[in-house]
Amino acid sequence: MTIAESSQISTAPLAHLVPKWWVARSDACTHCGVCVEVCPTGAHRAGEGMVRMPQPTSESCIGPNCRADGGNCVSECPADALRVTPNASYEVLGDPRWPADLLAATWHEAEFGVAPRGTLNYRTGQSGGGFDRLRFKIEGNAAFENSGDVRAAYRSALSEANLTLPLNRRADGERIMLGVPWYGGGMSYGSISLSVMLARAQAAQRLRTFTSTGEGGYPIELAQYKDHVITQVATGLFGVREETLQWARVIEIKYAQGAKPGLGGHLLADKVTRDVADVREAVEHTNLFSPFPFHSVYSVEDHKKHVDWLLATNPRALISVKVSTPDDVDMVAVGSYYAGAHIIHLDGGYGGTGAAPDIAKKNIAMPIEYAIIKAHNFLEKEGIRDEVTLMASGGLRTPYDVAKAIALGADGVIIGTAELVAVECVRCANCESGRGCPKGIATTDPGLSPIVGVRWGAQRIVNMYDAWQGELALLLKALGMKRLADLRGRTDVLVYS
Repeated sequence: MTIAESSQISTAPLAHLVPKWWVARSDACTHCGVCVEVCPTGAHRAGEGMVRMPQPTSESCIGPNCRADGGNCVSECPADALRVTPNASYEVLGDPRWPADLLAATWHEAEFGVAPRGTLNYRTGQSGGGFDRLRFKIEGNAAFENSGDVRAAYRSALSEANLTLPLNRRADGERIMLGVPWYGGGMSYGSISLSVMLARAQAAQRLRTFTSTGEGGYPIELAQYKDHVITQVATGLFGVREETLQWARVIEIKYAQGAKPGLGGHLLADKVTRDVADVREAVEHTNLFSPFPFHSVYSVEDHKKHVDWLLATNPRALISVKVSTPDDVDMVAVGSYYAGAHIIHLDGGYGGTGAAPDIAKKNIAMPIEYAIIKAHNFLEKEGIRDEVTLMASGGLRTPYDVAKAIALGADGVIIGTAELVAVECVRCANCESGRGCPKGIATTDPGLSPIVGVRWGAQRIVNMYDAWQGELALLLKALGMKRLADLRGRTDVLVYS
């Protein structure tokens, strides 16, 4: 769906979401309709043909400070029949990296195709560090903040902005131009349901980008989207087949995952159903672990043999190298380039699903914001920065995180968890359990997997990314830039607070 098409999306209340505020009408209501007139968000409605007004829609309420003049439905009600109070359930939703506001804002983007304006913080989390401490110097500027009609502002800014991303800067291999500056990160069959994989692939096709299989093999149902699916080759080699390598336009070698570097991957037995076991060429209901590292790769020369093996299997493929963020990440990046990689994928420790252990996420990998700068600067020093595509991942949640990563030196980013939030992940952190996901996302249970419809899920991901494109275009316009590529390495537009 394009921005123009998304402007036709209904603005009906989000009745399936957790409201930030509760709006209650008592029996003292005289049904005079004053609240309908004063409410700026449509939380109150008269109800066509009704004598009595229906109960307010709490999901549309933006709180008691909804009007610039200080008035609201509570203060204007002549019968004193209305109350607006915080929702206690909302206040305990999420976690510091994905607080309730950011979850609700992402759900809003996935529903309507625009970022919310009002009381929701849709730009940062509450972690107290990392990208949550970085902001652009123009944030707080009245002209930037007050965009008026958001959809119209998106269309105007997008007409002047170039958000495309070339994946191949080398002399060999296919020339691939992405329609957006990101692609979907690896989430394997088994870690998430097949319907979610298909929704991500369908969205990638519509956005002219990619999604990755992760290390769980290539379900045959994905083949219809093969021009937009990255095949991942990880240490366990689960489900890696010659034909799926030959289908791929991009092959990703996963050496490490930022959320658990040095630990390899793991999928516990209750998620290894018969279908998952068949795709992974494993035994049903057994724990599956990927070793660390590739025991055939201990040097740049060994790494080059891996690249050569994959290119011998599929000469047209671009090779991406996914690594975590060790202290010598700059040397890893340069070594990967000289081994023949087209894409260097730095994966920081902020990402990963609820299955990744906190002790690994919080204590092992270098924070992604440091790794990006270190790799970018060393690639420039070596004179090869413009011959390789540097991608960053690991907990990037918003278009502002995307822009910050690029301003630090990345060419583009890779998104995982945000796509799951778009299909209504609530961050309950039960991803490792077969029946632990109440939303049918991180599950292989046949009774839960159908909760996420493929077309519904794909549309929500596309809508979210429509909002992201609009926000990036507005940001570029405020910075006086036309191309997102012009933002690369511009640390001067950032401040740390």
